[in-house]
Amino acid sequence: MFGDINLSKNPVRGNHNPGAGGWPTIKYFNKQTGIEGAPYDKKTNDAMCDELGNEDNMQAYVELAAGTSLCNVQDPVKCNDKEKTFIEKWSKIAPDAVKQQAEAEIVRLTGMKGNRLTADAASWIGKRIAILKQFVVVQEVADEL
Repeated sequence: MFGDINLSKNPVRGNHNPGAGGWPTIKYFNKQTGIEGAPYDKKTNDAMCDELGNEDNMQAYVELAAGTSLCNVQDPVKCNDKEKTFIEKWSKIAPDAVKQQAEAEIVRLTGMKGNRLTADAASWIGKRIAILKQFVVVQEVADEL
């Protein structure tokens, strides 16, 4: 979910510093960040409005911060070539093993998130995790049937 908050008209509790780090101030909130949220880390030397005004940059940020992907393993029409190759690789794993292997790979990739990574590397880790989570869900549904 996205929101636009004017903190001068709608003050909220917590340590919010609107305008810090550039305009617009972008933050994301989830269980890990709590009420304080986490700021957007600039990836280029462009002005913030230009950097996030780029549709590809904004999509990559949303997918990374949300831990999701527009790429769907069952209908990869919105997946890029790299994601499609990754899906093909994981589609070849035996159905009775894919869930366990995907869960182990999610743990491995999640452990890499804390490392100092380039924006592209962090984004690719996030996309792989989102794809692997889809494989887990698909297998859980298949197991229930």
